[in-house]
Order: sequence, then structure tokens, then C-alpha cells
Amino acid sequence: MASRWRDGTRSRSGEPVGGLKTARTPRQEEPSGETEDAAESPRELPRWMLLYFYGMHGVTLDVLLSSLQGVLNSRDPKLVGFSSPYLCIMHSLTHFALEKIYSQKRCFRGRPVVFHLVFYPSVYIGLQILIGNINTLTEQVRVVSGTQLAVHYILALYFAQVFHRGLSRLQYHPSCPADLLRKPSPEDSAHNRARLQGLPGFVRFLFFGMHGFLDEVLFTSMFNLVEKSDRSLSGHTSLWSFLMYGSCSFVVEKLYLHLHFSRGWGTWHRLPIYICFIYTWEFSWGLVLRQFDACSWDYSHYPHNFMGLITLLYLPGWVCLSLYQDVLSNVLLRIKCTKDVTDLSGENGEANGQLESNKKRL
Repeated sequence: MASRWRDGTRSRSGEPVGGLKTARTPRQEEPSGETEDAAESPRELPRWMLLYFYGMHGVTLDVLLSSLQGVLNSRDPKLVGFSSPYLCIMHSLTHFALEKIYSQKRCFRGRPVVFHLVFYPSVYIGLQILIGNINTLTEQVRVVSGTQLAVHYILALYFAQVFHRGLSRLQYHPSCPADLLRKPSPEDSAHNRARLQGLPGFVRFLFFGMHGFLDEVLFTSMFNLVEKSDRSLSGHTSLWSFLMYGSCSFVVEKLYLHLHFSRGWGTWHRLPIYICFIYTWEFSWGLVLRQFDACSWDYSHYPHNFMGLITLLYLPGWVCLSLYQDVLSNVLLRIKCTKDVTDLSGENGEANGQLESNKKRL
């Protein structure tokens, strides 16, 4: 993953070489800095990236709600939750629809309470009821209890006040990761340096934790399809996996940034370190969780296992996830967090107004 090569060649000046005067030939116009900045300027997140994140976020909500329901019913310390690839696709589509609904809030100018407390929650609850009935695939309409309605309403407030607003602050930078890791140079404007910043550490942790949920749900659903012929593709994971995957991937990303960009290690040199760390992390977490009867996995019936907590049978899967981890890290490096567009436009408007007033005075 070499850094993208940039053509830094510039046409030379018309100074005589070796004291001999030569006829000047018309020079080609150099590409202006504004054109290059426009090509490299951040833009909105690509549609595929949003759909990917929407599905992952929806699976996380499924696991969270189902695991909490299991705790209330059985008080199981394993905190197992459920979802499926079908629901992942449905969440991608419904999140996309909710994004379009949220963009219509400008039609409620002067009436934000109506939009945030009435209109948007009503649409959200209706979509969730529709998903629930499609998932059951029964002729009877699924009845929603008052508790479920209250939960859906709270989630609707979360989407309107936190989720959509947070996504609107993210922009995709097309530059190479190596370019994004460089320290700001004196030539960089203070405005651009203040306006754009990398994703905070806790956001990256949340992303990796949610991605761990998605990985386990997909893996267990495929396993149930092959082993149990379960065509519902129901998968499961544990809330503890969120902490495990989030912290493990966060550390592996740090290893990738140091070993690849600072020391120049190739993929196959970094991979053994990734695998050793992953196995150590899984064994350590499993050993601690087993003390509280909260460990949700047991590999005792698998060959080449150690204490039932790790097994070499999953080595190919960990290799693939380690390679994919580098891809995710490169994608996250290209995502920048920016100030609210409304704030920026307001600042620009005030600045332009001051300039116009100064011109009139002159």
C-alpha cells in the first residue's frame, strides 16, 4: 500500500543555461493550487459506505435490545443477542429512508418540535413495525406492546438528535492515508486545520465494536445454515464481544499505523504479530469471563484447542479479518470530522458581510 505518487515536476524558468541565450518557448500553464485542492477536498461520505455503516449500526441495535431482553428474562451473564444478514439489509434500507426523511426537516422551519417529537418518531416507529412483521413472515400482524413503542420512540429521538447530526459532520477525504498522516505544514491554512480533524479514538472504538458484532452475526448465521440447515440465517453474539473486538481492533490499528507507515513493514511481516495478539486477546478475555460464567464460547469439542478458549481451527478466519482490518483502517483514515455546516456558513456569512461593509466604507 504505497502512497500515491504525485507529479511534483514544474516547468523551469526561462533563465539562460550556461550563459547562452536561448529563445523562449511558451510554457504550459501549471495546474493551479485551487484545482488540486478542489480535487483533494473532502466530500460527503460515499453511498456504499453509508449503507455499510447503516447495516452495521442496525445489527448493533438488534443485538443490544435482544441481549437486554434476555438479561431481564433469564439474567444470563453471557449477554447473548441476536440478529441476521436479512435484518442487516433491511436496516441499511430503512436507515437510508430515514436519512431522506431527516433531510426534510427544513420543511419544518419554525416548527422543529413538530418534526423532532412527532413527525420523525412516527415515521421511525412505522418502519420498525414494518421490519418486525416482515421478519416474522407470518400472516398475522405482529402487535407492538406499549414498552416496545416507548423503546422505539426513545430510539427515534436518538436518531434525530445524535445519529443523523453526527453523520452530517463526517466527510470523506480522497487522499492517500500516508498523505493524511503527515503533520500540517505551515502552508496549510489555519482555517482548514481547524475545520477538519481525524475521527476521535472513542468513535473508532465504537466502529470496531459494531463491526465485531457484524462479523460474529454473519459467521454464526452461516455456521447455523451449514450445520443446522437454518434458513432464517439467525446469528448471535455477546455484548462482551463489543468490548473485545473494539479494544482488539483499536490496538491492531495502532500496530498497523506504526509498523507500516513508520517502519515500512509489509503485510506478511505484520500478519504474525496481528495473529499472536488476537489469540492472546481472545484467551485473556475468555479466561476472565469464564470466572464469572460469562464466556459465550467454548471450543473444547474442536481440534487443536487450548483450554477451550482458543483453537487453530479458526486461524484462516483470523487471517482474513486481520487483512481486512488494514482495509478498514485505511478507510477510517480518509474520514474527517468537520464542524457543523450551519456554523461554518454562519461564520462565512458574517465574514462576507464585514468585507462588503468595509468595501462600501472605502
